[in-house]
Amino acid sequence: MMKMNKLMVALPLSLSLLVPTAALADDHGGHSQMQMESPTATEAAELRIALDTVLTEHAFLAVEAMRKGVDGAEDFEQASGALLANAADLKAAVASVYGEEGGEQFDAIWQSHIGYFVDYVTATAEGNEEGKKQALAELEEYKVEQAKFFDAATEGRLSEEAVVKGLDAHVDQLIGSFDAYVEGDFETAYEWERESIHHMSMFAETLSIAITDQFPDKFNNTNPDTPAVDLRASLNMTFTEHAGLAAMAMQDGADGAESFDQAAGALLANADDLSAAVGSVYGEEAGAQFEETWKSHIGYFVDYVTATGEGNEEGQEQARAELDQYIMDQAAFLDSATEGRVPADALEEGLTAHVEQLLTAFDSYVAGDYETAYASIREAYAHMNMPAAGLSAAITDQFPEQFGEAEMPSEMPSTGMGGMSGNSTAPYLWALAGLLLAALITTVSVRTRKQ
Repeated sequence: MMKMNKLMVALPLSLSLLVPTAALADDHGGHSQMQMESPTATEAAELRIALDTVLTEHAFLAVEAMRKGVDGAEDFEQASGALLANAADLKAAVASVYGEEGGEQFDAIWQSHIGYFVDYVTATAEGNEEGKKQALAELEEYKVEQAKFFDAATEGRLSEEAVVKGLDAHVDQLIGSFDAYVEGDFETAYEWERESIHHMSMFAETLSIAITDQFPDKFNNTNPDTPAVDLRASLNMTFTEHAGLAAMAMQDGADGAESFDQAAGALLANADDLSAAVGSVYGEEAGAQFEETWKSHIGYFVDYVTATGEGNEEGQEQARAELDQYIMDQAAFLDSATEGRVPADALEEGLTAHVEQLLTAFDSYVAGDYETAYASIREAYAHMNMPAAGLSAAITDQFPEQFGEAEMPSEMPSTGMGGMSGNSTAPYLWALAGLLLAALITTVSVRTRKQ
């Protein structure tokens, strides 16, 4: 039997809505002065990124905990504990805007839907079709209650009808991913998982617009929906998703899981989001160049997992050495490309932390220290805020003409809780990211030829 009510594992994560990017950058060797002046680091931007991180992490952890539950995995309690700790972060975020009472009200509703997902997993494991139907019925009731909360809290800026539609998508994505996993259709399972993560990033945008419109003075009348903030949010979603998918693919590799190929495929698809954008704007050669650089460190992580499974300490050391070389190469590349806006020494420090977090999560998992493993996974997920913040600040400073200010929307987006709309900005954002990354590659190529 699952013990969700007993799983109150404390896994701290600093995701206050009002933590300045500069303070975070100082912790990782970033340039606080540039970031404080950047259009990517306004009060509204920090709100959106904090929501983006905690909401996308919820989707990621929910999918993983459900899989662990149906598998009867030894680390189910710790995976579920990480999900509950994420819920605590979200409660604190809501409370920072709507007060302690609002936070408590939200938390009770939000926690209920986590419990209903657990009921669905339990019923699936028991082959209890009636129990599955009951859990789905309870999720239907949850949608209405949660939608009413957001409608009231935002004073109608997020309508009950729109939020229900968004929650329909959220529930369908998580249940769809879980059902596909149980059926052994791992490719579909990971497609649903990635869709659920992206969907929650869209809700973070919508919710941040509602809050900043409701409390303009609290956010210094800044706008969370500008081209510059869009770029940072897109990078934030991609980088954090990379950390989450990498950690779980490494676990699958260690377990010899049937889903390993598809887990690795999802991780590579995450990398393709950027390399394809580069290729679509600058040509296939540029896209291939970016793809090779980014995917190399994914390969080194796989080498480490393989060596660990074989008990090959020399292979582990070789993989670590390759990762160290990657860190220096990547840092030098971005230092040159951004013309020093993202200095190599700071990048090396941040990339080293990223590598160590994932390796610690993996080594701890292999050793059976699941509490440390999931604490490290959450740390790795949150840490990826840093490259998103630093790179987006550098790009907008380097190409200011591409990032003019945008006025606050005259009406709320029609996307509700992140549901897709006919005027989705995602293609524009990825094309813009591809254009800028292609420009960075061009800069490095020209300098290399001159040297």
